[in-house]
Amino acid sequence: RNYKYRKNKRKMLTPTTRTYMVLFFLDNNQIESSTIPRRHLNINSNLHILREQNRYTSHEFTMLTSWFLNVFFLVLASSTRDLITIVGGPFYEVKLGRKDGFESKAHKVHGNIPIANHTVHDMMSIFKKNGFSLKEMVALSGGHTVGFAHCIEFSSRLFGPRADPELDSRYADRLKDLCKDHMVNKSMAAFLDPITPGKFDNMYFKNLKRGLGLLASDHALFKDNGTRPFVDLYADNQTAFFEDFARAMEKLGMVGVKGDKDGEVRRKCDHFNKLDV
Repeated sequence: RNYKYRKNKRKMLTPTTRTYMVLFFLDNNQIESSTIPRRHLNINSNLHILREQNRYTSHEFTMLTSWFLNVFFLVLASSTRDLITIVGGPFYEVKLGRKDGFESKAHKVHGNIPIANHTVHDMMSIFKKNGFSLKEMVALSGGHTVGFAHCIEFSSRLFGPRADPELDSRYADRLKDLCKDHMVNKSMAAFLDPITPGKFDNMYFKNLKRGLGLLASDHALFKDNGTRPFVDLYADNQTAFFEDFARAMEKLGMVGVKGDKDGEVRRKCDHFNKLDV
């Protein structure tokens, strides 16, 4: 097999499911955005530039820039959809106009987005409380057909006493070579799909059946009796995967939408409009 890897020496935006989940499971503000996993998406430097610009512009331009910041994440969500489509994936609707919340606590982010070593039970507990079925969770996980992860996210499967014997041996050897200095060079990364990393397709699910799932949470989908039938379905039927993924992404975009009494359009993205001091 022709395994492909990437030495990540520059910032890169990748249309992954986890990126999209961060957009819609958070309240889109400075405190919470500081906790976003940098392995997939680095937005904080861009927000900082825009915030600094706010300090030196007229009130009118500040209002315009703040409005831009409020829709920044939604524009990013639309861009993610467009990127998925460009690389061969399905089109789905992204609804705009979400309001910002009245609460911003970084500690509430943890436990609300999936991480690399989650079990199926761990992941499903997150998806279930947001109204998603097991099948929808597997479909959304298929977003890992594009994107990459840094070595630190899967190094425990390669090195030490807990190395995963279920990882394809040739694949594991290549990853070990790639990640041998990952504690020194933390930018080292591998594609989530080593076969067709630049194409949105159902290869991710085919890879899981071959022992080529990069993250422990990926491999868990094939090992678990509850999720394996959906892995098999999507590995055999790309059309079914595309249809279910698109519907699940549209549903994901509606998670946590706030009404008029529960949210606001902030005048400054990193500040509430009214503070109780």
